[in-house]
Amino acid sequence: MSKELMEAFKIDTAILKRAYRLMITAKTMADTYEENKTICSKYVHSTSRGHEAIQLATAFQLKPYDYAALYYRDDSMLLGIGMQPYELMLQLMAKADDPFSGGRTYYGHPSLRREGFPTIPHQSSATGMQAIPATGMAHAISYFESQGLANGEEKPVVLCSLGDGSVTEGEVAEAFQMAVLKNLPIVYLVQDNDWGISATGKEMRAMDAYEYAAGFKGMERLRVNGSDFTESYEGMRVAFEYVREVRKPILVHARVPLLGHHTSGVRREWYRGDNLQEHSVNDPIPKLRQALLESDVTTEEIQWLEQEAQKTVAADYQRALDAPVPDPVTFDQHEFAPTPVTEEKGERSPSGAEKTIMVDAALHAVDDILRTYPEALFYGQDVGGELGGVFREAALLAKKYGDNRVFNTPIQEAYIVGSTAGMSAVGAKAIVEIQFADYIWPGMNQLVEELSKSCYLSMGKFPVQSLIRVPIGAYGGGGPYHSGSIESTLLTIRGIKVVYPSNAADMKGLMKAAFLDPNPVIMLEHKGLYWSKVAGTEDAKTVEPDEDYILPLGKANVVQHASDEEMSMGNSMTVITYGMGVYWAKTASKQFKGSVEILDLRTLNPLDFEAVVASVRRHSKALVLTEEPLMNSFAESLAGRISKECFQQLDAPVYTLGAANLPAIPLNVELEKMMLPNPDKVAAAIEELLNY
Repeated sequence: MSKELMEAFKIDTAILKRAYRLMITAKTMADTYEENKTICSKYVHSTSRGHEAIQLATAFQLKPYDYAALYYRDDSMLLGIGMQPYELMLQLMAKADDPFSGGRTYYGHPSLRREGFPTIPHQSSATGMQAIPATGMAHAISYFESQGLANGEEKPVVLCSLGDGSVTEGEVAEAFQMAVLKNLPIVYLVQDNDWGISATGKEMRAMDAYEYAAGFKGMERLRVNGSDFTESYEGMRVAFEYVREVRKPILVHARVPLLGHHTSGVRREWYRGDNLQEHSVNDPIPKLRQALLESDVTTEEIQWLEQEAQKTVAADYQRALDAPVPDPVTFDQHEFAPTPVTEEKGERSPSGAEKTIMVDAALHAVDDILRTYPEALFYGQDVGGELGGVFREAALLAKKYGDNRVFNTPIQEAYIVGSTAGMSAVGAKAIVEIQFADYIWPGMNQLVEELSKSCYLSMGKFPVQSLIRVPIGAYGGGGPYHSGSIESTLLTIRGIKVVYPSNAADMKGLMKAAFLDPNPVIMLEHKGLYWSKVAGTEDAKTVEPDEDYILPLGKANVVQHASDEEMSMGNSMTVITYGMGVYWAKTASKQFKGSVEILDLRTLNPLDFEAVVASVRRHSKALVLTEEPLMNSFAESLAGRISKECFQQLDAPVYTLGAANLPAIPLNVELEKMMLPNPDKVAAAIEELLNY
């Protein structure tokens, strides 16, 4: 910003006075926390000390219809949008009425859905990870505008607040790439205090965020002195105006001092040395005080602003101390938002309907969803354009619904997964695809930190509606990067649901239920069942249910019953499995006519454990069958639960069978066969268990 422009610009005195009072409020809060550190440092916190000017200048640009993704030092930003010190202190002390999380997450980690305020979805600890969900919010806004679905004439803007150290995160690059690729309405504010925790900027990066952003063609850039409120206010006004009108991204790089601790757990006296005094020269408060004097505000009025801020903080601190703590019995509330799908509906086997393969059932389900719900969109690697997915699972959908609804993404699994959190916060409903299960690992950070925790840590305000399709499993020579099974890893993540259909009818019904579920759902789709070409998988091809068919998550299905005669003789058992295991068990059980019940779990979380227990008690012998390597797997965990719950009814140990405990599936098909279960291996386990 030019010096001439800054000199020409004059801010209304009322704004300067409001900013000054809030700066003093933020400083007094930080001082109060330090003076009472035995109480206030029970839980680790950070403050905005030194960052107040740029944060307040930014907050004053936000409208109630805007969205924001803040980072853990942004308490001045929260004061600037109208939050009260008392409310922030409730979070500091983990009190029951903490408006963001009910005492579940750290100070300065907001999640706000309140009339008259910008929407602030849940964010993780926000060291770069928030850039993807924030960009997903802008992506959703852009999508609604492209479809004529935007409400009113407002032009929402997304603010993504970052520390400069976090910009070195690879996920930030993914966010920037999509922002410029799709021309998304987002302001990236980078507050650069030249520190990480104890590492300085020159130790961590070869360039600052402004210089880095030059590599993203189409990213407008702006530098401001973040310790000067006047310059910061004008810079942020220009940035917001640009994005609100042009609908393209901008990055604002603000130099700021760090005048407090990195956090209360990493104190400044441990590592700052003379640097703290150097930073104090740029304290925003004396600068704004001088600006007030130059605007003919009297010393007496300035002192009154200071006194009012200090009185408010003192009173609010005492109120917060006296506020109730959370009721311990509420500790497990809001793991998931309630789903509207609780009953099976529609026709599973309509009269006269033809059989269809699983991949087509999935395609038809997504087609139905896109046709019915204009807020739905579908994206991932190679699902758009002419190809429609490497398995043709999205064939012709892009042509039918347009490139804004069905589109290809770059090779950015983190963005594919994490953007759905931002989409959901704005009201878009994303169906996304990870091309192969082995490719999901770059997206795990977003899945764990952003999607899975959002509902719980926001006390139910921000469940993430996200349907993530993942082709999975071995299919004759796919090799180590296209054949893996990952369900056990996924099932260690709380707050997500995992579905694994084994036939076309279940695929269609579960896909509809997963889409309507307000929580993150991962749909694991076995590639070897897509076309029923693998010997023994013919039953995966079923009559296609009608358009209204929907199958609730968490309901297992007995796909093969044992005969009453064999059961009466005590010559029966159950195979508890899912996916390809269903067909290995069906083929193997032909050698033991009438002796084998097969329970298809269909959903791994929520698990229909009641159906599992009932099946085991009917037969007193059980085999848990999986395609995964067996050691430390979901199958072994389930076997342990069965052993505990059904111990008195069991006539034999609970058997388990899975792949060999190797780090990858080999390419050669003969080596693959040696590693994986197959009908012969299952038959051997069945025979041993029946004869136990």
